[in-house]
Amino acid sequence: MRVAAGGTLIAHGIASLIAGPAVASGVVAVLSVGMGVLLLLGLWTPIAGALATLLAGWYALSDPGAAGFYILLAIFCAALALLGPGAWSIDARLFGWKRVEIPDPKTRDLPPF
Repeated sequence: MRVAAGGTLIAHGIASLIAGPAVASGVVAVLSVGMGVLLLLGLWTPIAGALATLLAGWYALSDPGAAGFYILLAIFCAALALLGPGAWSIDARLFGWKRVEIPDPKTRDLPPF
C-alpha cells in the first residue's frame, strides 16, 4: 500500500512539474513528490499519510474529472496514516515495533470490589 500511494504521488508530482510552469502548481507538485518519497520509505508515516490525504482531497476538488481516482488515493493515504508504516520501513527501524497486548479476562487477576 505504501508503494502504491507513494509511487502515485511521486508520478503525479513529476508529471505536474514537467507539464506546467506555474509556481503554485509547482509548489504543490514538489510537496506531492516529497510526501510520496516519505510514504515510499516509510518515514514519518502517520504525518506524511495525513498530509497526503489532504493533498489528494485537494486534487479531487481541483480536478472533478478524475475525482474518483484521487478519492481512492486519499483513502489509501488515510489508511496508511492509521495503520502505520509496516515492517519494512525506516520508522520500524528507528522506533521499533509497537505491540498491543490484550489481556485475557479469564486468566487475569481482577481487583476485589
